[in-house]
Amino acid sequence: MGTVLWERMARTAGAPGKALSPALIAATAVTVADVDGLDAITMRRLATELGVTPMAAYRHVSNKDEVLALMVDLVFGEIDLPAGTEWRSTLWAMAQEVRALILRHPWLTRLSAPQMIYELTPNRLALTERALTALHIGLGLDLDTAMAVCRTISAYVQGATSAEIGLGELMNENGWSTGADARAGLSSQMRWLLATDRFPTFARYIHEAARKDDLRWQFDTGLTQVLHGIAIDAGDIGTAGPPGQA
Repeated sequence: MGTVLWERMARTAGAPGKALSPALIAATAVTVADVDGLDAITMRRLATELGVTPMAAYRHVSNKDEVLALMVDLVFGEIDLPAGTEWRSTLWAMAQEVRALILRHPWLTRLSAPQMIYELTPNRLALTERALTALHIGLGLDLDTAMAVCRTISAYVQGATSAEIGLGELMNENGWSTGADARAGLSSQMRWLLATDRFPTFARYIHEAARKDDLRWQFDTGLTQVLHGIAIDAGDIGTAGPPGQA
């Protein structure tokens, strides 16, 4: 499906006299999803937003799956791919860009696993190409290992950011403004669980940790540890610290 879609778009790109296009449908769909979520994406809703009939939209996209692929490609085009060959700063910058992208478009976390992980679009593949190049050429990993590392970093970024979005949704649903509000709201469950004395280290975290609500610090720290492990395993000790530090 994906290959046919991109080939079809390449053949029709720049065709004169066509007000409606896959690109316009994708841009409209992204706007709708940003406001109302992924469930709001239907061909009827898009046709209404575009002021056309559903049949007119179907002349440009075959089904909702193609719309979703176009949406993914469009938003991943927002990412500013870093230049240079230093692998660690490249992957750090790309991870930060993807986190920011998902926070801007939280509907990305509602895509199915095949759509989010394996959807091959030009802009998604450009991201993968840049990461692979950094790891293969910049760090010297073989291609199999480079791809495995790419997937590991992607899983971390998507998982951590999805959890961040999920926490925000939980807080909004319950009217909580701060992490302290959330802990207070969950206190009855928390008290019972901690009273069992089965979770002493977690109890210490709840009572003693100072960065429980600093989501950016948590993301950066986790990413630092992932990249640190890659550097150590590859014998690149000089780049094991955060970017800009030896």
